[in-house]
Amino acid sequence: MAQKMTDDEWRAFVSYGTRTGKLCTVRADGSPHVAPIWFLLDGDEIVFNTGKGTVKGRNLARDGRVALCVDDDRPPFDFVVLHGRAALSEELDEVRHWATRIGARYMGEDRAEEIGARNGVPGELLVRVTVEKVLAEKGVAD
Repeated sequence: MAQKMTDDEWRAFVSYGTRTGKLCTVRADGSPHVAPIWFLLDGDEIVFNTGKGTVKGRNLARDGRVALCVDDDRPPFDFVVLHGRAALSEELDEVRHWATRIGARYMGEDRAEEIGARNGVPGELLVRVTVEKVLAEKGVAD
């Protein structure tokens, strides 16, 4: 039987290894848009980069509401869904700093600077989502 994760458990779960998130944003017509993202948890905020002109970038500029699902698709199946509102920044030093940190998580320290240089450029956004609601379950199939 599924159990709720504690605050410490869900934070460790979403930060573990290279788990990607599935980000849901709101399209102009109100329909959902889902895209995989690389991200970091920074206190009570989810931090990621995206292009200003991407679907998710345009959606976030218009409507900051998001949901992010992070899951383990192996039995006994665990998942975390985070809801919140996004704030966007184009401050290039911040964009590059976080792009480098995110690159380190997903590609390793040896490629972090390369990823930061690629993703920390004009036209990229730094997105900070303040977590407002958490649904976190472990052992769904138990």
